[in-house]
Formats: sequence, structure tokens, C-alpha cells
Amino acid sequence: MTRVPLDVARSWVARIFTENGANAEAAASVAAALVRAESEGLKGHGLSRIPTYLVMLRSGKIDGRAVPTAKRVRAATLMVDAANGFAYPAVDLALKELPAIVAETGIAAAAIARSNHAGALGAHVEALADKGLIALFFANTPEAIAPAGGTKAVYGTNPIAFACPLPGRPAVVVDLALSTVARGNIVAANQKGEPIPEGWALDTEGNPTTDAAKALKGTMVALGGPKGTALALMVEVLAAALTGAHLAFEASSFLDDKGPPPGTGQTILAIDPAGFGHGAFGERIAALAGAIEAQAGARLPGQRRLALRQKAAADGIVLPADLIEKHGAP
Repeated sequence: MTRVPLDVARSWVARIFTENGANAEAAASVAAALVRAESEGLKGHGLSRIPTYLVMLRSGKIDGRAVPTAKRVRAATLMVDAANGFAYPAVDLALKELPAIVAETGIAAAAIARSNHAGALGAHVEALADKGLIALFFANTPEAIAPAGGTKAVYGTNPIAFACPLPGRPAVVVDLALSTVARGNIVAANQKGEPIPEGWALDTEGNPTTDAAKALKGTMVALGGPKGTALALMVEVLAAALTGAHLAFEASSFLDDKGPPPGTGQTILAIDPAGFGHGAFGERIAALAGAIEAQAGARLPGQRRLALRQKAAADGIVLPADLIEKHGAP
């Protein structure tokens, strides 16, 4: 078992991507995102993504040398072109630009097109919450979920995330896919040759399956049934139709080298609580958090990930043996 500090892990992951054709900026951005997800226990968005990212990078589905660009279209709207590169540098650019815009307008949105897999969205919205902003993130993904009453996938797992500042404490973070579980969990199970629990996915015939490989060829079970598919439609509108990106059923897979770049989209909304003039936001959100935590066993969303991240900061993370064997030790 190889356990290393987080900075060593980031350098190691970045080296893997630069050696496979990514520029230094993209490699560093990807490494930061994957190591962060791994440190928070989100392994489906962590180091397990390295093999599939490399497949896309080597095939040209991801342009490792792409440089994202941003254009302020109106006072409160920013359009970001990921240029068929990794999503992370484009998200980083949006997160860098949004706070200054929100300071002027109170509410602002960044739309990202020609993008790719954006990983664990919670980290992105938390970055804005750390600057005192409320943030929402919507991302569409390749087809995975059938509409209510249907059998053919039209929507992606279409994750959404939310974060808001909490006075004197780490931000409240909500991060969830609109499938019963994140597709990354099935990807990870398939890589390990492990079964998945029943209720996660359906095979190509629409039958429940515990076989991860069959699940990846079939469809995901929507979170909350028809309510989940309705939310997935909303995300398609906000992340794809609004950004001009590919709809889920038009996008190629995030998992292989087949087809053109996925061309998916993301939309980030940022809100300055101070922009509403009443000055009571901090007290109100603290009261809400207090009411939740006053109940024995209740906790705010994101607390488990925060605890794991703090532990990883102290103890480091374990690097997968198969990746070390293939790419060398740090």
C-alpha cells in the first residue's frame, strides 16, 4: 500500500497527464480535482477516473492542450468555451471570473460549452461559498436515464450541487447526481469486477441488474423515480440548451475513445446574499443549521466529506497499486 501526502498525489497525477499530452495548466487542474475527490471519499470521481481520462486524451476526445476562454456577454452573464478540453480548467476560469461580476450585479451566471466530465461538483460550489456567495451548479452528462414511462436513455445522470456560506464554519455543501447513485460508482465497480447493489441500474432490456458491465450498457435508475427524471429534464435545459452544448443523447461517452468530444455543458449560478439589502442572511442560515444540528443524529449535508478531507490532509491518501504499476511511483 502506497500512502502519500496530498501534494505528492497531485504532483503524481499531474505528471501522468503531462506525459500523455496535456499542458501543465490542464494537468494541474485535473490533478487537483481528482485528488480532492479521492480525499473526500468520492472515489467514483477520484483516481479511478485516470484510466478513462487518459483514453479520451490519447484518442483526441479531450484536447489536452486546449485553453478555455471567457466572454462577458451581458452584465451578469459569462460564456465560457472549454474548447473540447478537460472541464476543470474551464470551471476554474468561471470560478475566477464570477465573484467580480457578482460584486457588480448581485446575481450572475457562467455557462460552459464544449465541455467534458466535471467531476465532483461540490468542490466547485464550495469555492464560491468560501468567498461568501451562494452557488448552484448544473451539469449534463451523456445519456444514462430514460424519461418517466420510457425505456431508452434521454437524460444524463445530470448532477446538481449547491453551497452556501455558514458564519464561522465551513460552507454547507449539497452534491448529488439525479440517478440513484453516481455513475462513477458503477464505473469503479466495473473496473474492479465487483457487483453493484440491485436498484442502481437496469440492463438493456429494462430489467434490474447487479452486473456493473450490463449496467453501463443499460440505464440508470432515477433518484425518486419520475421526480428525478423531471429534475434531469431541468438540468438538460440549464446545462445544455442554455449553454448551446450537446444534449445528453447527442453526447459521446465519458468512458471510452469512441466518437467525437462529448461537448456537454455546465451552468454555474452565483448569488451575493448582501445584494438583497436586509443583512439577515448570516443569522438566518445559522438558525437553520442550529435547528438541524439540535436533533440527535442529524447533520448538515457535506459533513462526512469534510471529515474525510481533514483526515486525508493529515494522513494522505492511498494510490491504487495498478496505477503505480502502470505509471510509476510518485
